[in-house]
Amino acid sequence: MYKKINNPRTILTHGACYFFFFSLSLFWWSENMNLFFSIPTCFFLILTMGISHGSLDHIKGREVLNFYKINNILFFYIYYIAISIFILIFWLFIPTITLLIFLLIASYHFGKEDSEIMEFRESILLKFIFFIKGSLIISAPLVFQFEETVAIFELLNFNIDYLSLLDNKGIIAVFFSFGLLSNIYFLTGKGDIRNNGSFIFFDLFSINLLYYFLSPLVAFTLYFCFIHSFRHSVSLINQLDKSNFNKGFKKFVTKALPLTIITAILFLFTVYFLKDYYVLDAAISKVIFIGLASLTFPHILLEYLLKKNEK
Repeated sequence: MYKKINNPRTILTHGACYFFFFSLSLFWWSENMNLFFSIPTCFFLILTMGISHGSLDHIKGREVLNFYKINNILFFYIYYIAISIFILIFWLFIPTITLLIFLLIASYHFGKEDSEIMEFRESILLKFIFFIKGSLIISAPLVFQFEETVAIFELLNFNIDYLSLLDNKGIIAVFFSFGLLSNIYFLTGKGDIRNNGSFIFFDLFSINLLYYFLSPLVAFTLYFCFIHSFRHSVSLINQLDKSNFNKGFKKFVTKALPLTIITAILFLFTVYFLKDYYVLDAAISKVIFIGLASLTFPHILLEYLLKKNEK
């Protein structure tokens, strides 16, 4: 008889396994996948499955305000929106520096949140390993799809003078190698990390197969929606209802839907505005990466304040 699975660790491990087998299918279907996952399709996935994992930030924001004995939720919205706007302004005037900072912060963010299936005690060493592990999301496309990745950097107004540094394949190879080797730390079970070798195996190979076979944008979209966002969403669902995953899922959808819709409308409006200055695919790509950056900074700050005050 079918038995409901409520253990988030089991759900995440199964999800990693299924996604690994999907990644293996790219040996035969990669060309069709690249055609199917057009830029508008990637945009749709990010606007729905991707950004939804941050759509409970207003609930977390209320928790943080309670720590500081602030009752007005408007404080959260004002600061959250202000940080997002500042990132957009910084990107307008100093795009190269802003992009570099975003990549550094995103690397740590990806490495840490994608590893939360494991139990660990945080330390300075582990924070560094999270950063190295997460940097694989940045280095892998430069290794496997160099020209297409550089084209995205140029589209995001990265200073062309600095792009020549990326021609040093040795530097890229070093970061990529460290990203691969960092997973050994998790396999050892050291530092109070609960050993989960199969999970690490599925994770590592899935990401590399994605970037080897698919274009950088398609690979990132699938990673962001079906690995990063999926794991964070499962964690949130479990927090909403630890005893019944299905009920938690319904609560998650209900609570996440308003901010997901609002964010999607803002992204669509921005694309509509930019299409007068860029071709549609370029406008969408700009909105995807710059838009995600503007949301990532306040999202990470919120997570930091929440964990800090919970200790």
